[in-house]
Amino acid sequence: MLKVNRKDKNPIWQQLLDQAIHNITTGKWPPGELLPPSRELALLVGVSRSTIQIVYEELFSRGYTVTNRRGGTRISEWGYKISSSEDVISKGPSTPELPLLNSAVDQLHSWFRGKENHNVEIDFCPHEPYLDEHFQKSWRQSFLQASAKVNLDSWGYGNPYGFVPLREQIQRYLTFERGVHVDIDQIILTSGAQHSIDLIAQSLLQEGETVSVEDPGFPAAWMTMKYRGMNVAPVPVDEYGLQVDRIHPQSKLVFVTPSHQCAVGVIMAEPRRQQLLHMAVQNQFWIVEDDYDGEFRYRGGPLPTLFSQQPQNTLYMMSFSKMVAPGIRISAIVGPKEAIRQLAQVHELTYRHLPIMEQLTLAHFIEHGHFMRHMRRIRNVYRRRHEAMTRVIIETRLGEQFKLSGIETGLHMLLEAEESFDAEEAVTYQALKKGIRVYPLSTYCMCSNRKGWVLGFAKVDEPAIEEGIYRLAKMIL
Repeated sequence: MLKVNRKDKNPIWQQLLDQAIHNITTGKWPPGELLPPSRELALLVGVSRSTIQIVYEELFSRGYTVTNRRGGTRISEWGYKISSSEDVISKGPSTPELPLLNSAVDQLHSWFRGKENHNVEIDFCPHEPYLDEHFQKSWRQSFLQASAKVNLDSWGYGNPYGFVPLREQIQRYLTFERGVHVDIDQIILTSGAQHSIDLIAQSLLQEGETVSVEDPGFPAAWMTMKYRGMNVAPVPVDEYGLQVDRIHPQSKLVFVTPSHQCAVGVIMAEPRRQQLLHMAVQNQFWIVEDDYDGEFRYRGGPLPTLFSQQPQNTLYMMSFSKMVAPGIRISAIVGPKEAIRQLAQVHELTYRHLPIMEQLTLAHFIEHGHFMRHMRRIRNVYRRRHEAMTRVIIETRLGEQFKLSGIETGLHMLLEAEESFDAEEAVTYQALKKGIRVYPLSTYCMCSNRKGWVLGFAKVDEPAIEEGIYRLAKMIL
């Protein structure tokens, strides 16, 4: 018999429904059993007939009962599961073995942060920009003003290319600051560089095709391509950048960081650039140009892009992770209209569109001058920290034992050892025990045996840079 608990906060119909379902699923009310008429059950339980009718309607709509005008309401034949004498522990489907995914994620963690969980006083992180309260205040202001003015239509399904006003702001920025002239439908917004690479792999490549990447280089690029089933071919890097004559002849795509080589930090020499552009046209492959921190140059202005010289074969990747903050997760791919259209189709199918508030806020942030003021301010911060890092490396004589490169552009530089140097891992670990995190060059390598440390200075102030480098020199020299 069903019972009502007047002290229970749940509605009476809900109490009775829960009890009825329990009776059915446990077999207390077996399949085919006839339930009393609603009027009769209401008198037995002491509730209104309408309450019992709600319970019966819910049981029917959920498939626990069947009704018949003459036969009344009966327990459904398939609604009861026979229970065994022993409790059965329910288990979901097992997840498939994905060794490539697991190894890639482990390698990504090792590259990005290091495996050890020591307390770090000084972190020479090459991956993150400088952020402060001034930025946070400006961003909050843009967020509040943008959200106050947002049209209700903006909360619907958005454009897979990205928020139009934001793409217009990016278009203007590229025109006036980088000399890159494109139409708005040549720009698609993505959620970071890794998302951009994955989208390119899905849209413009077929499984099993060959892609060439820098070695040392950007680990997330080759990890993503490998996971998408591509044959990834490493290409050595020297003091002039990517060794173009070593590109795999079957390559359908070449990933390159010409303005500030990821890890080594060198600028791709002009003859190499022209050689790469000529080869791309001749062999009909894509160039993916990742300009992740080329905005920050300490000798002259930013370098011309490969895209501006050969727009039909080049996909230009820009990211606000280094220019603003990684947390906003907004990047852009610029390319030929047909290629971008195909990227947008895949994006619409797999991801639909980016969250609207981050796009609204960034559009306001750029339009109202916060972005350019932020860039001017942090360029000065980076210039001071870059000078401090370079000076202290020379003062400690680390620059005599190791080769210093990548000092013209970007937010990191490389302190490189000879390939015979066998203490890279030991020094990295010892530095960590001393409260200093440095990033070994080996984690950026596929096949290369190059050794050293990638040292970022964006998040470390001048006194900490000096202290950290002096501690590092004391351990090594």
